[in-house]
Amino acid sequence: MVVGDASIDIDTLVVGAGPGGYVAAIRAAQLGQKVIIADKSELGGVCLNRGCIPSKALIAAAHSYESAKHADVFGVTAENVTVDFAKTQEFKNGVVNKMTQGVTGLLKGNKVEVFKGEIMFINDSEARAFNDHESLRYRFKHCILATGSRPIELKPFPFGGRILSSTEALNLQEIPGSLVVIGGGVIGAELGQMFSKFGTKVTIIEGTDAILPGLDKDMTRLVAKGMEKTGIEIVTNAMAEGAEQTDKSVTVKYSVNGESKEVTADYLLVTVGRRPNTDGDLGLDLANIELTDRGMVKVDHQGRSVSNPKVFAIGDIVPGLALAHKASYEGKVAAEAISGLPSVVDYKGMPAVVFSDPECASVGYTEKEAKEKGFKVKSGKFPFAANGRATSVNAPDGFIKIVANEENNVVLGAQIVGIEASNLIAELGLAVEMGATLEDISLTVHAHPTLGEIVMETAELVEGHPIHMVSR
Repeated sequence: MVVGDASIDIDTLVVGAGPGGYVAAIRAAQLGQKVIIADKSELGGVCLNRGCIPSKALIAAAHSYESAKHADVFGVTAENVTVDFAKTQEFKNGVVNKMTQGVTGLLKGNKVEVFKGEIMFINDSEARAFNDHESLRYRFKHCILATGSRPIELKPFPFGGRILSSTEALNLQEIPGSLVVIGGGVIGAELGQMFSKFGTKVTIIEGTDAILPGLDKDMTRLVAKGMEKTGIEIVTNAMAEGAEQTDKSVTVKYSVNGESKEVTADYLLVTVGRRPNTDGDLGLDLANIELTDRGMVKVDHQGRSVSNPKVFAIGDIVPGLALAHKASYEGKVAAEAISGLPSVVDYKGMPAVVFSDPECASVGYTEKEAKEKGFKVKSGKFPFAANGRATSVNAPDGFIKIVANEENNVVLGAQIVGIEASNLIAELGLAVEMGATLEDISLTVHAHPTLGEIVMETAELVEGHPIHMVSR
């Protein structure tokens, strides 16, 4: 092992190379900082390697399989449609490799030095970087913490064997015959629906009264309907209590309204949230980093630690939703703040997306939230079924809802459930961010026939003069 006794002076140390860390490192380097980025695992973090990207690749494969089996509505019939899941996993791994290699090239192209190994703080401005081959000391002017999060492990359901986290579920080498999912949130809904489309018998056990508890009930009802089409059993208001596994199956015990029940499946997937990676051997106490009771770093409006102004924190280790694009956004703000720019975080236009079927997306305020903030609001929902493009691709389920300020028609928020919701939300995110009005949207000519027309039609509906819907 090569040991460096003297500290190496650098401008910025970035700890964690996920979508928050690598973006922060690139932006900092663009602004003239000498940057070292360190990660003990792969570049790209959980998102590119064990989360967002691999899951979306498998979800796309599941959609293709389902489409091939049910294309008869278009007059297309395919016989003996099969899945070579090893090849599906090969496709997924190829996507992951391509994306992570891209990150490697971007860091190199921006002259960001990469250290693969652990980081441990020595004091408020120095850290040791080490792996099996070398140990270095860095003295930094600033540091950006982007250590991310990991799946929460419940004591009655320890990961191992046939009890899986999302990481192991995404790497299964065979399609399970049956699967129990504890937690009907974003990850549970996405992966449960993906496996169901491949033919797995899926049971989702959710503690609240509906799946995707953070979304409007009008949205979750459509997702639940989509799940029922592929045979998913959804058990709500349920309390998971324990599991017993053999080398071939796992039996989950749970209760509903005090009545004990159990279900046996090939695997159990536990998706009850994620825990911030601030409780390891980072030495945050030596760096004078103050945490909340939930292990989040206390930061100001630029992501700067309130207890050590040299250190910034972004992503899953600061309050707010655990979203990759939120981490990237916060990373850019932190890098710019370090360079003296007046950048601050503003979550007003922060979108959230669920890659369920149909997809769900939201940005800004819901109608309820807007009213709680004191706005006098008006809103409207326009159905996908009234759109030519949605109907022609046989995806009529869903709607777009826009919430606006009644006093000046400024768009306050929007919710979408339906095909391509993940892409459609961008226009409405821009509207919320720039303070656009309903007229700004409705007077913008949208190409026909496209799904984007639904955004325009919804704005017209809220204004009171829809064309392709009878106003009531």
